[in-house]
Amino acid sequence: MQFFGGSDISPSPPVTTGSGDNGHMMYIFNRNGVCLLYREWNRPLKTLDAQQDHKLMFGLLFSLKSFTAKMDPTSVEKGNLGVPQLPGQGCSFHSFRTNTYKLSFMESPSGIKIILVTSPKTGDLRESLKYIYNLYVEYVVKNPLYTPGTPISCELFNTTVDQYVKNLA
Repeated sequence: MQFFGGSDISPSPPVTTGSGDNGHMMYIFNRNGVCLLYREWNRPLKTLDAQQDHKLMFGLLFSLKSFTAKMDPTSVEKGNLGVPQLPGQGCSFHSFRTNTYKLSFMESPSGIKIILVTSPKTGDLRESLKYIYNLYVEYVVKNPLYTPGTPISCELFNTTVDQYVKNLA
């Protein structure tokens, strides 16, 4: 099954050749800003409680999406800063990098947002995020025991994502 082009999810995920410590954390939000999943692999500094951390991350994404749409030099219709856009509408960003981490972002047509925070040396992760989204569809959305909008508790999804992210380059 494929949702973003490429091959089926089971035979060949995007190539990973990492050392095992590139992935720091991952968030999955639904279109309403509810954090469906938070995974942490390599985050030595814990500064906030989980709910406050999730709100800050979603707020950062909302602000960056609004900012990139407003600054789009190709769009005549700018809209108002802060007004939400539909997924795929207007200009979008894929990642940003600081001296200590890289944040990669993908939003699906259904409004699911996947954020992966990794080492700043990590390359382009767009294909990896699409692969994680396809895993989400296969193991979570198609699971008859999963109730949409609730936190993800599928062990198969969690272990598959853990194994995949630990090997990112």
